[in-house]
Amino acid sequence: MTAASIVGWAHTPFGKFDAETVESLVVKVANEALADAGIAAGDVDEIMLGHFNAGFSPQDFTASLVLQANPALRFKPTTRVENACATGSAAVHQGIRAIEAGAAKIVLVVGVEQMTRTPGPEIGKNLLKASYLPEDGDTVGGFAGVFGKIAQSYFQKYGDQSDALAMIAAKNHKNGVANPYAQMRKDFGFEFCRAESEKNPYVAGPLKRTDCSLVSDGAAALVLTDAETAKTMAKAVNVRATAHAQDFLPMSKRDILQFEGCTTAWQRALQKGGLKLTDLSFVETHDCFTVAELIEYEAMGLTPKGQGARAILEGWTQKDGKLPVNPSGGLKAKGHPIGATGVSMHVMSAMQLVGQAPEGMQLKNPKLAGIFNMGGAAVANYVSVLEPSK
Repeated sequence: MTAASIVGWAHTPFGKFDAETVESLVVKVANEALADAGIAAGDVDEIMLGHFNAGFSPQDFTASLVLQANPALRFKPTTRVENACATGSAAVHQGIRAIEAGAAKIVLVVGVEQMTRTPGPEIGKNLLKASYLPEDGDTVGGFAGVFGKIAQSYFQKYGDQSDALAMIAAKNHKNGVANPYAQMRKDFGFEFCRAESEKNPYVAGPLKRTDCSLVSDGAAALVLTDAETAKTMAKAVNVRATAHAQDFLPMSKRDILQFEGCTTAWQRALQKGGLKLTDLSFVETHDCFTVAELIEYEAMGLTPKGQGARAILEGWTQKDGKLPVNPSGGLKAKGHPIGATGVSMHVMSAMQLVGQAPEGMQLKNPKLAGIFNMGGAAVANYVSVLEPSK
């Protein structure tokens, strides 16, 4: 087990918020997380801010915006962390490392993004910066186009998986109904997600609109402490294990259907925690596109290669299945404000483990949570395993 525990958190709803700014979102969750933990701002030793940006916000030097939350945060060591769509988990892991190194006892971690103020074509251009531009810079459809190519390659190798992708989308949208923080709380059902329609057109390759995560604004924050301090807190979720595996950026240098960095990160984290995948109560995984969740089933070891569809078609990953995946609704329903996503995954998992998830979303007595957050096309791969302290 690592030396770190999560002792407080905060989460804005995800969605389109014209009246908010990156600064206002950061300030809101920073103050709420500290209040939730019962920790004074002056007692924070270090701050990590996860903020991808890549052109979404004109303010590109954002670490010190966290200090706007409280004058007592002035002069605290504060660092902005960025690793594409895994930015939030990168910030969480850096906070954990600071505690493990003995450099801090209390770390405030904030993740934020405001994407919806950016015009549509610019959104695609900004997101494509998380790919290898010499190879993918002209991809039609932006990052959706990149994953559309991955889906097409998967279909060519393993057969048409449209039913499985639609079932993943339907599962996550159904789960999102019970999540008050989710951007889209609507149960679309399998038939709507499966059929091409005016409201659900093809976006890239075999991917339809319901296969793609949402462009979002939002923020999440959590407070980390060392294990000894956590024992004195009202609630605590221990970090059982973490792992980070960074892969090559060009997809041409690897088998993109393998998600090998994902596999490596899961194997390292489970080994560190002395665990097997079957020990986990649930998983929050990075469903930026439904095909990503499908391949992640295989990469985490839930099914053999090419058989990821079994996990969804046979109900394994439903909320009442043997390994529920994305009980929060995932990025698909919850939204994907990039810098906030990884922090959100940790907050949602911590809520589950202390029995504080919203009604309808709460699983029965979960003991271990697995989190997988991915940057780029399986380039930055972060896994965390959490457990309640009591």
